[in-house]
Amino acid sequence: MKIPDKLYFKIGEVSKISGLPAYVLRFWENEFACIRPKRTSAGQRLYRKNDVEMVLKIRHLLHEKKFTIQGAKQHLSSQKTGTAGDTPTKLLTELKTELESIRDLLQS
Repeated sequence: MKIPDKLYFKIGEVSKISGLPAYVLRFWENEFACIRPKRTSAGQRLYRKNDVEMVLKIRHLLHEKKFTIQGAKQHLSSQKTGTAGDTPTKLLTELKTELESIRDLLQS
């Protein structure tokens, strides 16, 4: 299902978009740090579009790819630290370059 173009979604809307019950969404909030809906003053959850996209990604990993929750967490954290094409050497080179530019800024 296509995600509507709006800023915030209530839990019922996310439930409808993802095909998941609201209690699963609430459980996933506790399990996955990447899902952090805002709260209204009344305590109602407001999901942003990137939260909804993450819910759909997690649903895909757990339901279609048959990952465990722990496996999905590891997969998501490995994607966050770098893309599959990034080698440790490439990441270290980029880090070194960035640190050198910071050093040069501080010296000037």
